[in-house]
Order: sequence, then C-alpha cells, then structure tokens
Amino acid sequence: MKNVIILGAAGRDFHNFNVYFKNNHDYKVVAFTATQIPDIADRNYPIELTGKHYPYGISILKEEDLPYLIKKLNVDVCVFSYSDVSYKRLMSLASVVQAAGADFRLLGPKNTMLNSLKPVVAVCATRTGCGKSQTSLKVAEYLKSKGKKVVVIRHPMPYGNLKDQIVQRYSSVLDLQKNNCTIEEMEEYEPHIKQGNVIYSGVDYHDILREAEDDEKGCDVIVWDGGNNDMPFYKPDLMITVADPHRVGDEGSYYPSETNIRMSDVIIINKIDSANADDVNQLRSNIIAINPKATIVEAASPVEVEDASLITGKRVLVVEDGPTLTHGGMSFGAGIIASKKYGAAEIVKPAEYAEGSIKDVYKNNPHLEEVIPAMGYSNTQIKELEATIENTPCDSVVIATPIDLSRVLNINKPYTRVKYALQEIGKPDLTEILDEFINKP
Repeated sequence: MKNVIILGAAGRDFHNFNVYFKNNHDYKVVAFTATQIPDIADRNYPIELTGKHYPYGISILKEEDLPYLIKKLNVDVCVFSYSDVSYKRLMSLASVVQAAGADFRLLGPKNTMLNSLKPVVAVCATRTGCGKSQTSLKVAEYLKSKGKKVVVIRHPMPYGNLKDQIVQRYSSVLDLQKNNCTIEEMEEYEPHIKQGNVIYSGVDYHDILREAEDDEKGCDVIVWDGGNNDMPFYKPDLMITVADPHRVGDEGSYYPSETNIRMSDVIIINKIDSANADDVNQLRSNIIAINPKATIVEAASPVEVEDASLITGKRVLVVEDGPTLTHGGMSFGAGIIASKKYGAAEIVKPAEYAEGSIKDVYKNNPHLEEVIPAMGYSNTQIKELEATIENTPCDSVVIATPIDLSRVLNINKPYTRVKYALQEIGKPDLTEILDEFINKP
C-alpha cells in the first residue's frame, strides 16, 4: 500500500479521492494539501466522506509544507488535483515533490469522469474568467426553450463545513442564505437561480449526479458548469470550451487548458469585441493547431451599465470578479472596459486603501492596480472588502460582479452595476450546435 498526498484547492482533490482512492486498497491517502483559496487548509476531510477505511478522516494541510510532509508521512506519491496553473508552476511543483523523494502523478478522465444516465453538455474554459458562466446560462436557457428539463451541476466550491456540503441543491435565493454561501459561490449560483435553473454542487459528485438525474422538477439534460479551467467530472456528450483572446497562448501553456481544447467538440473564442484582432486570429490559429476537428464559434461579451452617468466624468472605483483576477491572472474585467467606454475621468487605484486580507491579495497579485477583486471567502474577508471600498476616495463605485454586492456589503457611495452576456457573432452558433445535439439519434 502506497502513501499518497493529494494536492488540491477544495474541489478536484476531493473528487479524485472519492472516485479513485476512497476504496482503493493499493493506496492510503495520508493528507490533502490546499492552496489558491484562503482559509481552506487546517480542516479535516470528514469520515462522512472518507468512509470506514479512514475512521479519523483525512487532514487538509498547507501546500507550502509539502517537502516536510512528504518526509514526515513517508509519502510515495503526490497526486496533483487542481487547475489553472501554468506549465512552469506545474513542473516546478513536480520538482519539489521529486526532490523530496516521491512520485508526481496526474489522474486522467478514464479514472475520474463519471457516467451519467442523462445526456451531459459540459462547459469548460482555458482560464478562469473566460466566460463559462455566460455560456452555461445560454446553453441551459436554449435547451429549456426546446422543451428540455435542464439541471445544472456546478464544479465544487466547498469552502465551509464539509459535512454540510456533501450534496447541495439550489433553486431559490433563500437556499444561498441557508447554506451560508460565500460571495464566490453566490456569483456562480445566483444567476442560474434567477434564470429559473435548478443547480447542484457540493463534495460527493456521484451522489450529486444521482440526485440531479432524479430531481423533483425532472431532468432531461445535465449541464456541467465548470470551475476555473478544470476538466468535467462527468463524461460529456457535448463538450464546449471557452477561450479568451486577452490571454492568448494560455490555451497551450496552462493546465489543464490544453487538455480541454483537445477534448472539445466546440470551442468558443469569446470577448472579440474587446480584444485585439491580431490576438483573436492568433488564438484561432493556436486552437486549430491543437484540435483541428473542433467547431469554432466566435462571440462577444458586450457590457451593459445600469447608470452610465455614475461613470462619465467621475473618479470611479472598479470592483471585479475575484477569481478572474487572482488565479485567473487578469488585471481587468468588464468594469474597467465599461469605465473606459463611458469616459470615467479617473480609475482610482485602491491598493493603498486595502484592509486586512485584501492587502495580502494585492501583495500576492502584483498585476492588480486599477481594481478591487470581490474577495469574500469568509465573513471577515467580506467586512475587509467593505472597509476597502469605504476607504477608497472616489465619486462612485462600478460593480462588475455577477451578483449585486450591495446585497452582501454596505456600500455607502453611489454605485452602478455592469452586466454582460454571451453574444455569438456569425455562424456556426450555439443554436445550430445544440439543435444538432438535441436531434442526434
């Protein structure tokens, strides 16, 4: 029996354990490690999830202690189990593991994808913040317009008490409150709820799938709404990957971006309305070189502002989606695009006004200058985000997150929201692709 550490970030790591290691007598998982997300280490993966072979659960420890843990726990194999990392970072981590004496391993789809009794449309991406959520919403809405009962299953975000998050079903805003959702969870779940979709998430994606297939409102099609740039947890019947020309090149240099491109039936080049034409063309060429058989769809992500008068001629503070800016590596989003489009007099740089853990976000992400990332992984961090907004001198606040932050934060300044949605350009488009999928014998 080989001792294993699973390297993760509260998502893929738990899934890999559940489907491959839990009842595998060739391995003993001695620890998980955690990174990327604040405050997810120093927890315990509970016996309710580990089963009888792990009567005390499994400790979740800090990835930064990995060399020490490999030696202390006599580890034979480290299994990398999270996403949105550069090839350079991935192989650097492999070197750390090997230098400490252990093997470094990646699990592939054969060992990790579950089969559904229902057709599955999977929406994935080449990086965090490419436009998966817009695409998933559009896919679900179109399938429903064709009379299909759609259930959405979202990539995991179990950042709280894992015992309470094994299987979660959301169909109303009250469910968000009941489950003490973080800002990051609300940003993913709430748009689906407002569109009338039932959405599942949690930790045990075998049980989640079975409950979704038997959902009380019925289920004809599962839509997998991916997280970061991870691969699907379920074997897809139609796989769509969204790529971003603002980060051209990442589709072939981030893990598992290239895997998604190679597996996909459809690849959407999004944001062509705000990207450089040369970058769009280069991205298209890169995609064709990796997967010449995929259907390429071009799309825009136009911004819509609730009150442009709060931008024009104003000194604005821009709040953008957190994960897109942090592990997604973007320095701007829809809020910056809208602020420039509508003629802001100045985009205020907020870093010097940051409070608490928001200071650490800027320290760890030096590419962030003009924006506040909407970080809210805990009540304390939400308060620190609120204080940072309050501290920053500006005329108004531009909020470009999928939810209305004023419902979560006290914002004592004039603010306006920026919204955006997927808009395909030309043919083929998702309508044609989904019609063919629905009518396939």
